[in-house]
Amino acid sequence: MGSTLSNLVFHVIFSTKNREPLINPKLCNALYGHIGGIIKSESAILLQIGGMPDHIHIVLKLKPVHSLSEIMKKLKGRSSKWVNEQAFLNERFSWQEGYGAFTVSESQIGAVVQYVKNQKSHHQNLSYKEEFTQFLKHHRVEFEERFLFT
Repeated sequence: MGSTLSNLVFHVIFSTKNREPLINPKLCNALYGHIGGIIKSESAILLQIGGMPDHIHIVLKLKPVHSLSEIMKKLKGRSSKWVNEQAFLNERFSWQEGYGAFTVSESQIGAVVQYVKNQKSHHQNLSYKEEFTQFLKHHRVEFEERFLFT
């Protein structure tokens, strides 16, 4: 085969440092727009972004030449630096270390995008910790709960 063909879609979830509810309505739209710009600058495609004051969900499509870990390093570093430079908050903003990344099959992209759009309704009865733990279990990711949110 003369070329590389792929369909690499990921659902990435990560929180603010210590799960502090820092993503207020004023910051939210600006931050999401900035993150979208970072993703575009890396020649990746943002399919959906959403979240709550303490965490964020991103659905994105990558090319085979991309490294998810490199894109996430740039995305988290550049976005936290930008939030602090723009002085949206009275305190220093940073993201948690690490993230959860889950592959998304073509047949499930619509459902995952809808899930991210409906974050407010999901979190009426579900905390970030509960949601993230459910994702890990659903995707059969091994983890030790005692180290998960330290």
